[in-house]
Amino acid sequence: MLVNFDCSAMWLKEPRWVVDAFNVDPLYLKHEQQGSAPDYRHWQIPLGRRFRSLKLWLVMRLYGVENLQKYIRGHIAQAHLFEKLCAADERFEIVEEVIMGLVCFRLKGSNEINEELLKRINGRGKIHLVPSKIDDVYFLRFAVCSRFSNDD
Repeated sequence: MLVNFDCSAMWLKEPRWVVDAFNVDPLYLKHEQQGSAPDYRHWQIPLGRRFRSLKLWLVMRLYGVENLQKYIRGHIAQAHLFEKLCAADERFEIVEEVIMGLVCFRLKGSNEINEELLKRINGRGKIHLVPSKIDDVYFLRFAVCSRFSNDD
């Protein structure tokens, strides 16, 4: 979302589950205000972290809600365009429902030809796809997430 890989937002239905999983409470980190506010050091594996929130805050302030919505909707539209192109070509199949900017697709046929397709696509260096496998079905993941992506 216009912020590099090093920053992401996390919405939690039940924050207590994350705190219980990652809780680290050695004696030297105890303080008098414990429990008065969320202690975010328990929300991830590393105890210390870089100041990442400023990046996201600046993007939100500079773009605003409407422009961020427009940006995200543009990526979703590009994903659906790619889905339509795959569906129109009888050589391809869509493996899962397209959600947000992610299209899971494959060449009809063996897993090996899909592995070869991935090597060729990534070998060109223009885009990078990531593979996945569900029930021994190998497929490619096309994620629209670059600020430089367009319909071409």
